[in-house]
Amino acid sequence: MSTQTRNTVSWTHRLPRIGIAALALVALTAGAALVGCGTQKVVPEATLSAATADRVATEETSPALVADGQRIFRFDTFGDEQFWTDTLRLNEVVEKSVDPTTALAVGLKVDADVLPPGILETADLKSPATTVALLKMNAIVGIQATVDANNHITRLGVTCALCHSTVDNSVMPGIGHRQDGWPNRDLNSGAIIALSPVLSAEKKAIYNSWGPGKYDPRFNLDGKNTPLVIPPAYGLAQVKNETYTAEGPISYWNAYVAVTQMGGHGNFSDPRLGIDIKHSPDMVTPKLAALRAYQHSLPAPAPPALSFDESAAKRGSALFDQACSTCHVGATGTDNNSGKLHAAADTGVDGAYAARTANKAYRTTPLRALWQHPPYFHDGGAATLADVVAQYNRVRTLGLSAEQQRDLVEYLKSL
Repeated sequence: MSTQTRNTVSWTHRLPRIGIAALALVALTAGAALVGCGTQKVVPEATLSAATADRVATEETSPALVADGQRIFRFDTFGDEQFWTDTLRLNEVVEKSVDPTTALAVGLKVDADVLPPGILETADLKSPATTVALLKMNAIVGIQATVDANNHITRLGVTCALCHSTVDNSVMPGIGHRQDGWPNRDLNSGAIIALSPVLSAEKKAIYNSWGPGKYDPRFNLDGKNTPLVIPPAYGLAQVKNETYTAEGPISYWNAYVAVTQMGGHGNFSDPRLGIDIKHSPDMVTPKLAALRAYQHSLPAPAPPALSFDESAAKRGSALFDQACSTCHVGATGTDNNSGKLHAAADTGVDGAYAARTANKAYRTTPLRALWQHPPYFHDGGAATLADVVAQYNRVRTLGLSAEQQRDLVEYLKSL
């Protein structure tokens, strides 16, 4: 049986508003855009128990630990079936109403490697029974289900992979080989949550307002609504804090999301946010080190061949060194490794989300595989890299010509 100690927001009261597992890392990393140049140094005031799992950062990571982390990332629900099944009753909705065509339309992905040969040629993609069959063979990325002998979904839960994996579309759009760590920018997590029959019309409207590729990891805590772009979970090995507002390292955020968002049975405490949740048994903390090892093993994908102008990118690299490297420093591409944060006004981004967090400011985003995951900034405020550069040119008064801005964009596409 699970138990909980003090928390400023009642766990049972919050359950109907808990969001999708998607952020089992979902804000693990900040989205990718140049995030800025005014600085303030922040000293964390909280004792973050989940951060202890990150002490393995200085230790050699074994292949066995990475393999265990992959299993956790892809398939472990941390016991969140109680929330998604008993509270939200999404198992009932999926079984009766969600056919594969609908599932793909809201951004769910199918792992082609577990599909029997020829099944797509004969399966009825308009029948919810086909979705149940896919769940039974563990083919839907990020969703775990128990299906009985009568093909009824008795338990349903979600995993980290729901938001932080996609597929390569090698079979058809939404069906292919897994790409772990890639943000699922097609996933309409709000629309999926809004399928629950137990939510009020008001809450359904808020969830439906998020749109594809976005999620608010604090809505269930403070009732405010400023959804974030789902970030990538690759290229993190040398980055100290993997959240937009740098509250803590990777295991801090994994624990935060697993416990407060997914509804997993584990422990999470942050006095800065007034959160102190404990469950027995703790199904999260013992898995954080392996989960982190796998996430840190995921490299950022290289840009596709011929996807950028190499000559322009070379010129853009020199411009980047002059205009951007003060904040996007070194191999990590962020000055947050030295503890710096930036006010929203420094880069012209919206500050509403930061105001809801412990640090009240944003970190400089490490720049990795920018070609792969538009839109940019924490809230998706820039649709393209050209929009990002134009905003920085205006707000930071960089004085770049139109040609220089194009060169800088080509360089960013090469990262």
